[in-house]
Amino acid sequence: MFTEPVKNLKAFGLRDDMVVADLGAGTGFYTIPAGFMVPRGKVYAVEIQKDYLVTLKNKVVEANLHNVEIFWGNIEKLGGTKIRDKVVDAVIASNILFQVVDKEKFIEEINRILKPGGRVLLIDWSSWISIVSAGSKKSVSKDEARKMFEEKGFIFEREINTGAHHYGIIFSKL
Repeated sequence: MFTEPVKNLKAFGLRDDMVVADLGAGTGFYTIPAGFMVPRGKVYAVEIQKDYLVTLKNKVVEANLHNVEIFWGNIEKLGGTKIRDKVVDAVIASNILFQVVDKEKFIEEINRILKPGGRVLLIDWSSWISIVSAGSKKSVSKDEARKMFEEKGFIFEREINTGAHHYGIIFSKL
């Protein structure tokens, strides 16, 4: 396994009553563990690939999670997640930044849905592995990612250890 979602989410510090958004949720690698970690809260899983939504829905039902809402949405468009303004305590963005074409709009959408004081867990591929795994996609270095988020007003909190093939950064919103 390349990275461990439960370990990463514990390092992020999810509380049991948080509202969490998993942007680019895929098949639920982070959504399902987050759902268990916030039993009194809610997880919004946003994904653009409809095939993944079916798989994710089946996993949520199988896990008997009633606090997960699944959306088809465009994370690169302001309002594209379909989540209301300033309702989310925590955003998970794992293995998605390197795929996003409009990174500026993606970060603006995160800013729109996060409450003041909300936090972002950004996990992405380390440069050398992303080139192999993503084919023609260009990796985003840890330093580039940090600069992008800070330019949009996010505050760097700290890095977390996410394994040999990823980097993990936690940001907060003022």
